[in-house]
Amino acid sequence: MSKLILLLLILFLALHPSSPRPEPYAMRISCGARLNVHTAPTNTLWYKDFGYTGGRPANASPTSYIAPPLKTLRYFPLSDGPENCYNIKRVPKGHYAVRIFFALVAEPNFENEPLFDVSIQGSQIYSLRSGWSTSDDQSFTEALVFVADGSLSSCVHSTGHGDPAILSFEILQVDDKAYYFGSNWGQGTILRTAKRLNCGSTLSKFDADYNGDHWGGDRFWHKATTFQQSSGKVRSVESKIKKASVSPNFYPEEIYQTALISTDSLPELSYNMDVDPNRNYSIWLHFAEIDVGITNVGQRIFDILINGDIAFKDVDIIRMSGGAHMAIVLNKTIAVNGRTLTITIHPTKGNAIINAIEVFEVIPAESKTLTEEVGALQTLKNALGLPLRFGWNGDPCVPQQHPWSGVDCLYDKKNLKWVIDGLTLDNQALRGFLSNDISKLHHLQSINLSGNSIHGTIPSSLGTITGLEVLDLSFNFFNGSIPESLGMLTSLKRLNLNGNLLSGRVPAALGGRLLHRASFKTATWAGLGFSIFQTAQRPM
Repeated sequence: MSKLILLLLILFLALHPSSPRPEPYAMRISCGARLNVHTAPTNTLWYKDFGYTGGRPANASPTSYIAPPLKTLRYFPLSDGPENCYNIKRVPKGHYAVRIFFALVAEPNFENEPLFDVSIQGSQIYSLRSGWSTSDDQSFTEALVFVADGSLSSCVHSTGHGDPAILSFEILQVDDKAYYFGSNWGQGTILRTAKRLNCGSTLSKFDADYNGDHWGGDRFWHKATTFQQSSGKVRSVESKIKKASVSPNFYPEEIYQTALISTDSLPELSYNMDVDPNRNYSIWLHFAEIDVGITNVGQRIFDILINGDIAFKDVDIIRMSGGAHMAIVLNKTIAVNGRTLTITIHPTKGNAIINAIEVFEVIPAESKTLTEEVGALQTLKNALGLPLRFGWNGDPCVPQQHPWSGVDCLYDKKNLKWVIDGLTLDNQALRGFLSNDISKLHHLQSINLSGNSIHGTIPSSLGTITGLEVLDLSFNFFNGSIPESLGMLTSLKRLNLNGNLLSGRVPAALGGRLLHRASFKTATWAGLGFSIFQTAQRPM
């Protein structure tokens, strides 16, 4: 019987072979678009605009020939808040290439070139520099990130130099091990694309234009027929390249079918690029021996130097790859102290050769704010009627360069999360009510909501914020009695309820004093170690 079952299983597997690997997740958004869009030449689908926290649609003036041919964008006036985001839900757990193209608003009276910062998953990855709109390299930013919780967020942060504007937003799944570079690689790391060159190519292309595997993430490869310090000669072939499009990076075969080769008069190939100082960079160098004159081991040998230090010695492509027309990739991650990264191919036998170069900035991923506390702040934002100019989009504490206005953050080393330890929203024309959800901010030490027009009762849940030291609700329209629960705030050093519509007794734990709809001067209970400022009636 067991043999029969085994034979049936073998027959079933023969008739029903295992399914091929599914297509990677892909989400492309045409910002500002009201309808889905397909673009030539690959008939790429761009979804109509969704997932944004604010901003306004407008016509677009793309800044680069490499930008997708989309006609709309979304821009974010500073009056609508300094931070605005795209929050995409139900993204499968995995590894993603995220790419954002920028554009100019095609309307009169707009500043030609806004400057702003960009973050992904709470980590700042890019700052637009003056002149970006005339530079292909700077018209977009791209990074490799991990998604573990089913959502992906990217935010633009105003720096006061014009209104940020986004042409498109792409999320493209790549292999879980894509661009693995060593022990520091993982979910705590973001790789921002700093440079990607197809050496020897006369055309710049995306992976899709190369008919590349979709698991490659549709990378963009800039043409490079010359370097700054050494021109070299271009070599191209149509021969098939082995070991090119393989897991985990799935490089398009065509990037290995062209190369720059040094000349006898200038035997070195040297490439320079500007970088931000005191950062780590992961460098990926691509080789395939496509020179008809090089067919055996030992005919071409070279060293690879990065900023003058030998990164790879005695590189022999034929020996390392197994033969001609076979791809190999070498990776080195280094710390760069200065503002220049120099890659030098120094031959010791024959001439130098290079097929493609990739450089990534290694960015430590920021720890996020405790999810429950982010949700509590969003509830407070709506309940208090926070003015639009505050924004309060994205993560309140990260990137650390752009915390939410009025929110103080503290890093919880135990849970490796940011928490909220202070709210300072005095004199901000708030007209709502104070939600019970404020108690979910249980790390608060200080609350100052004075000088607004907040109405309703004081939430009894405030008494559960045991570390609260300062509570100032003065000069609002709070009514009802002072909650007995405030007596549980044993850490409280200062309580100010002056200028409200409160009535009834002061809880015994706060001093046991009656309120008779009359103003009281400051009363200090030395034994309790704090002051109470109160008035029961506020002039209308």
